[in-house]
Parts: sequence; C-alpha cells; structure tokens
Amino acid sequence: MSCGCEKGTGCVIDILKEIANAQKDIYTECCATSAEQSINDLLGNWGGSTGFDTVPFILYNQDGTPFRGLGVVPGSVPGALGPLVASYYFRVKTVYEDGCAVLELLRDPGDLDLTPDTIDVQQVLNLTATGVCFTVDLHCFCHITTLPAISAFTGNTGSTPGI
Repeated sequence: MSCGCEKGTGCVIDILKEIANAQKDIYTECCATSAEQSINDLLGNWGGSTGFDTVPFILYNQDGTPFRGLGVVPGSVPGALGPLVASYYFRVKTVYEDGCAVLELLRDPGDLDLTPDTIDVQQVLNLTATGVCFTVDLHCFCHITTLPAISAFTGNTGSTPGI
C-alpha cells in the first residue's frame, strides 16, 4: 500500500533516488534542512568541496510514527553474531526500480543504548555509518525528513560496543 504519491512529486522514492545518486558521486563504499539543501551541501554546490558524504534521513510509517530499523552486527569471529542494534536515522545505499532500497543504520558511537525505543532518546551528535544494512519497500512509508549533510565515514571509530 502506498500513500498515493505520483512519480516526480517529491515522494520518498524519488527523494531517496536523488540522494543515492548524489552520495555515489561523493563516496563509494560497499555496503536549512530540506532534501534539496542537503543534496546541495553534499555536492558542494555552494563553492568547493564540503567533505560531506551522507544525507541522513528519518522515514515515517503510514501511521505517522518514525520507522526504527534493526540489524545485527557481525561477531568478533567469523560466523558469530554480535549485538542487535537499532536506529531511526539512515543512509541510503541503493534504490531499485521496484521501489525497494538498501538502507544503512546511522548511529552515534557514543550512544550506549543499542536499541532505543523512541526517536527522542537516540543520540545524534555524531552519526556515523555502521555497515549494518537492510532492505525496505519504500512504498510502505508516507513521509521522509532529510537532515543536513554529514561526514558519516570520517572518524567512525566503531567505539560503540559491537560496532
């Protein structure tokens, strides 16, 4: 079920496709706060390189609540599972033609609450890429809030337990 958006009207899928394309121009890695402003900040369209590599965003479910993504960090030895982690903040990796996308959790390494229950308790001062990715159907979301562009790969020390 979708929210009735039409292609080219700034829907979640269109915005994430534009962000994904801009991020690919800046950084290739495996696995004011509007979308346009954040993309321009990312690309350095206001004069010179910015050092930014990510436009973080929040997705909202059809009932208006923020979407919380979950994933498991790889363990310290091959084949082992690490801790479960959650976030309300994401980086888009890829958007497919069918409306599905691969998202990566963004987390502040200083946030010791690995699975925050609500968005207002998650720390966001230093959002960094976690390498924890998952696939979603973008038709399931009705709203996206983009945040100012950041450097999600710079200084990612993995200091959060298990990340």
